[in-house]
Amino acid sequence: MGRAAKAFLGAAAAQRFRAYVEHLAHSLGHADRREPLRGYLTGLVLPGERKSVEPMAALVAPERVRQAHQSLHHLVADAPWEDEAVLKAVREYALAAIHKRGPLEGWMVDDTGIPKKGQHSVGVARQYCGQLGKQDNCQVAVTLSVANQAASLPIAYQLYLPEQWAHDRPRRRQAGVPEERGFLTKPDIALLQITAAVEQGVPAGVVLADAAYGNDSKFRNGLEALGLQYALGVQSTTTVWPAGSLPLAPQRYRGRGRPPKLLRRDAAHQPLAVYELARRLSPAAYRTVTWREGSAGMMRSRFAAVRVRAAHRDYWRAVPNREQWLLIEWPKASAEPAKYWLANLPATTPLKALVRTAKLRWRIERDFLELKQELGLNHFEGRSWRGFHHHATLCIAAYGFLVAERCAFSPAGHVRRQSISLPRHFRPRGAPLKAAAP
Repeated sequence: MGRAAKAFLGAAAAQRFRAYVEHLAHSLGHADRREPLRGYLTGLVLPGERKSVEPMAALVAPERVRQAHQSLHHLVADAPWEDEAVLKAVREYALAAIHKRGPLEGWMVDDTGIPKKGQHSVGVARQYCGQLGKQDNCQVAVTLSVANQAASLPIAYQLYLPEQWAHDRPRRRQAGVPEERGFLTKPDIALLQITAAVEQGVPAGVVLADAAYGNDSKFRNGLEALGLQYALGVQSTTTVWPAGSLPLAPQRYRGRGRPPKLLRRDAAHQPLAVYELARRLSPAAYRTVTWREGSAGMMRSRFAAVRVRAAHRDYWRAVPNREQWLLIEWPKASAEPAKYWLANLPATTPLKALVRTAKLRWRIERDFLELKQELGLNHFEGRSWRGFHHHATLCIAAYGFLVAERCAFSPAGHVRRQSISLPRHFRPRGAPLKAAAP
């Protein structure tokens, strides 16, 4: 296992990799898991088309594939180690390198879809899959990542259980879903992940998420209760009170019963959808902002930022919501605005800083592209809750090592890309024998 990593990474990086495995091994609970951990992480970082257990066993231990397969399979599918403990160790190691490139700026919430056939793999259902861009059979995991402009790292990863799974006790038992895991919405899961990060002392960043999370007023209120700043996408139909406008005061007390306390609206006094507010702004309110360099040149678009108060169901409140930013992106060539964000950053925040913060979320897309294409996040072939999370945790662990390497060393020097091939006579179980030549 060590020779394969050394051949691919180079001697110095392989030595750091061994030290990294030792750092993680303490969180697994048993010393006999150290070698399977080394083997699994080695198999993930080595180049290869398939990162399921059997091909990885053939790569890291070509002279004893069957024994290595059993060892790696037990580690990921059966061994009762805690994912949170390993992810904490990964975070400690990688953040030390990331911080050398600057302080954390964002906590990014997202969900990632993994296409899956059949009905028995834990959490699989017909639902929206971002990887496919449509509704299809897949598993979906909610993730929390931390980032600055130089690097990013997932620090939490939990499977979303659709309601049909959450309430199906026979399927839950068969897949090993813990009893305490009931149905939670994706924003509920994300808020629990963020709360845990706060309690563990992760350096704070602005919470970033798309409209699937930003539209949820309970999620936004939960972040404020934790004392966190956010810049969250919202839909065009989200309603707000523009600056200088408020809901109506409670009705006048008439001397009977309890004094009225709730805010009001009437037919002539209603909040505006952010789409309508964007169209009412003068052209001079929109400015071209450049926020980073992309693969095709500098990234720029037109933006406006105005102060508003969220209006969602504020007729159940006694006081108006706090004032915050509404950030609007309206590309010059577009007939209508493209995106909207609500952000509780300070009122003195410049427009360019608002844009730069909101747009930091792009990093999470690159993370999961690499986790899937290079490290096999979507290659797990088991069906259980434990196996699903163990495999994802180990993929993130492998990614954490690569992130630290990139932060600590120049792109040209930290990894030496040598080819590693499967053994010549390796044949996966169940694969047909090659036909003999005529």
